[in-house]
Amino acid sequence: MTTTPPELDVWAARLIAALDLPDGTVVDVATVLDLARDAAHGVARPAAPLTTYLVGYAAGLAGGGAADVDRAVRIATELATEPATGDPTP
Repeated sequence: MTTTPPELDVWAARLIAALDLPDGTVVDVATVLDLARDAAHGVARPAAPLTTYLVGYAAGLAGGGAADVDRAVRIATELATEPATGDPTP
């Protein structure tokens, strides 16, 4: 588990407010950083922002709840940490 630098929590709060996300929006910064690390190391460095974006997008389309985020993170982490097969279907 990644230790979250305090400035990232402050940044997340500022960004949540600036993006007009609903009050009470919570971001598990450590989970996002862990996912980005797994994608960067398991796929390629540029996969980190792409992966976190797609996970957020998928979770949002699914409803945006904690379970939706958890499911998307689990799928992306599994894909990023397993050997590539050439088949993009999970």
